[in-house]
Amino acid sequence: MIDTALNYLNNGSAITLLVLLTLSFYFIICFWLFIYRFLSLKSLIFNERKSLDDLTSRSATLSPMSSLNKCSNSVHTKEILHACEINIIKDASSGITWLSIIASTSPFVGLFGTVVGILESFAKFSNESKVGFSVIAPAISEALVATAAGIFVAIFAYTFHQILVRKVYELNTYLKAQSQILIAKG
Repeated sequence: MIDTALNYLNNGSAITLLVLLTLSFYFIICFWLFIYRFLSLKSLIFNERKSLDDLTSRSATLSPMSSLNKCSNSVHTKEILHACEINIIKDASSGITWLSIIASTSPFVGLFGTVVGILESFAKFSNESKVGFSVIAPAISEALVATAAGIFVAIFAYTFHQILVRKVYELNTYLKAQSQILIAKG
């Protein structure tokens, strides 16, 4: 397996290697964004869930750990709370768009690498008088590695995007519930 990968890298063209380098960069960014945003959202959701529990059970005030408390400065008008919610969700969802961009562009980057690889293979074959399937098949399969890499990266980016969007929705639900309670207790 490692020998095959090294052989591929040694025989690959500059464009193919650039495509694989770009997809590797996408993959690293994808995982970094997911881990960073997931941990941040998990912490925010925990604080808002605890604040909502406190608000509905014991006290009539927000928890000091709540993002709404930090934003609204004890003035709980509908407009201020709504503006706070929007600001918190905007901050919580930063970076998620990049996962969507990576998910949608990485298959095209991989496809570009495949097309260039196939074109280069055909250019090599044009100098030979007889080319059999045993010569064409390995060249085409090497070119298809770029498409496979692009799809591989896209699967992770799309999955991570969906998980984080769901976490932002969950955070938004807790924020709205707290706002509604504060307005009702007004």
